Amino acid sequence: MRHLIDPLDFTQQEITTLLDLADRIHDDPAAYQDVATHKKLATLFYEPSTRTRLSFEAAMLNLGGHVLGFPSENVSSASKGESVADTIRVVSCYADIVAMRHPKEGAPLRASLSARVPVINAGDGGHAHPSQTMIDLMTIRQRKGRLDHLTIGFCGDLKFGRTVHSLTAALSQFEGNRFVFISPEDLRLPQYVKNESLEPTHQIYKETADLEAELPHLDVLYMTRIQQERFFNEEEYLRLKGCYQLDEALLQKAPQDMPVLHPLRRIAVHFMFMSQAAVGRRLRFILRIWDDFGGELAAFIAAEVRQGVKIHSGIPQLLDRLRRIFNRIIHLDGDMAAAGKISIGSEAV
Repeated sequence: MRHLIDPLDFTQQEITTLLDLADRIHDDPAAYQDVATHKKLATLFYEPSTRTRLSFEAAMLNLGGHVLGFPSENVSSASKGESVADTIRVVSCYADIVAMRHPKEGAPLRASLSARVPVINAGDGGHAHPSQTMIDLMTIRQRKGRLDHLTIGFCGDLKFGRTVHSLTAALSQFEGNRFVFISPEDLRLPQYVKNESLEPTHQIYKETADLEAELPHLDVLYMTRIQQERFFNEEEYLRLKGCYQLDEALLQKAPQDMPVLHPLRRIAVHFMFMSQAAVGRRLRFILRIWDDFGGELAAFIAAEVRQGVKIHSGIPQLLDRLRRIFNRIIHLDGDMAAAGKISIGSEAV
């Protein structure tokens, strides 16, 4: 059994296969509307969330499944001192898959060590947000047509921005990408992200504080807010929170086809999420997996794409096992049926 705890849990080949399947499901969502019938997703959110939690739940319902869980630790047994390990042991008896958000880095990993069902990391402190990374990748691919040979700018809170850490790790698996990290000195990208994601794959990257100077050279701009909840000192937060504001005048310096991504929420009324390419896409999808008695695996993604501003919500997905992952949905996908069973990596474990 595999879990989605870190974006590097997926190989480049698995990411590409996942996004290809999501595209096909977008074209024919009705074919997948009952694939999770009688299955249950537990959303264990120890930290406040609107978009991520509701999109997980909506996606599971779109698959024909059911949802249970809690929206904050105050309404769970955590408020009485129950550990993450004990909670996940109990919830494993109730659900087929778990999505967990937690303010402490490493909590979903700790849960996965005690779980009897797959665990999806829906954000752990300032560490990672791999499920949203899949949405970011799909959005970029839809807008730019590829995930390689791009110049990607990350701007804002790069120190605590878990979406930045995860997307950097995932994009580092694709050839020829160049990274530009734009932030104040106090909010620079953590060294561990460079050590684990950029340096092993010999990625080219640059650190700067000047957004205006870099805009003309970017293929994609990923903006983040300054996260008040990650600061221990309110004065420090107030000093930094308005350091970058992207307005229409500034966007005139960017390439006309440069998409702007932002994980929300916004903290400045003048902030713009999208400019020149006025129509964007908001994409939501989930990959649903479980073990089926005899051990066969099923994997399903529900996708919903709507017209709107170019933003993205954190959406759940999990890819489990490697080789037999799509066997149970072969009959739903004509392209897959024509190709026979799909192999997406090494032997299943």
